[in-house]
Amino acid sequence: MPAEPPGDGSSRKASARPCPICGKPSTQAFRPFCSQRCREVDLNRWLSGSYAIPARNDEDDDND
Repeated sequence: MPAEPPGDGSSRKASARPCPICGKPSTQAFRPFCSQRCREVDLNRWLSGSYAIPARNDEDDDND
């Protein structure tokens, strides 16, 4: 019986993780999303500013 090759689990199906927008199984064509619609919803959230990385103003850096 052959041993399984070592790996990092990257050979799993694309549906191993759910769509981050709706929770349905993701598809290979739109990974990590399940459809073009969910892909576009995510893009709209980025472009509209719904997803934002908070910034911190360090006044000490400005006083050089």
